[in-house]
Amino acid sequence: MAKILLFIALCVIPSLVSSTRMVKSPLVVQGQVYCDYCRAGFETPKTRNMAGAKVKVVCSDRKTGEVVYEREGYTDSTGQYKISVSEDHLDEVCDAVLVKSSQPGCGEMTPGRERARVILTNFNGIASNTRFANAMGFMADEAEAGCAEVMKLFQEEDN
Repeated sequence: MAKILLFIALCVIPSLVSSTRMVKSPLVVQGQVYCDYCRAGFETPKTRNMAGAKVKVVCSDRKTGEVVYEREGYTDSTGQYKISVSEDHLDEVCDAVLVKSSQPGCGEMTPGRERARVILTNFNGIASNTRFANAMGFMADEAEAGCAEVMKLFQEEDN
């Protein structure tokens, strides 16, 4: 009997302690996806949100970089997505990542805007269960008419 208890103490209990922690109510990663019709690399007045784009949340081990969690989702008719995550990812690096555009002619991922870091743990002082990711975007194959005027709005003038 003592050997059985020792076996349980040495094998079963540590595996329970190190298993993934479920959160009481799921965390929700929320963000938006857009198409940059001026190929500016950032949002402009010509930018439009993209319905039906495929995104995913990816979490990797902080030390090894190995992917340990993935969950996919799609943007709604307003270009917004919400992906529910039921596990706590305290010791992991998590990102919302663009996967696929839903619009032909707007499929190139904008460099630097193809992923957004999110914190997926309840042990960080954030009261809300919603985690807001930065907007992510695709660029149109060619700039639309009128983009030159839009880009002039963003140029600095030397006085």
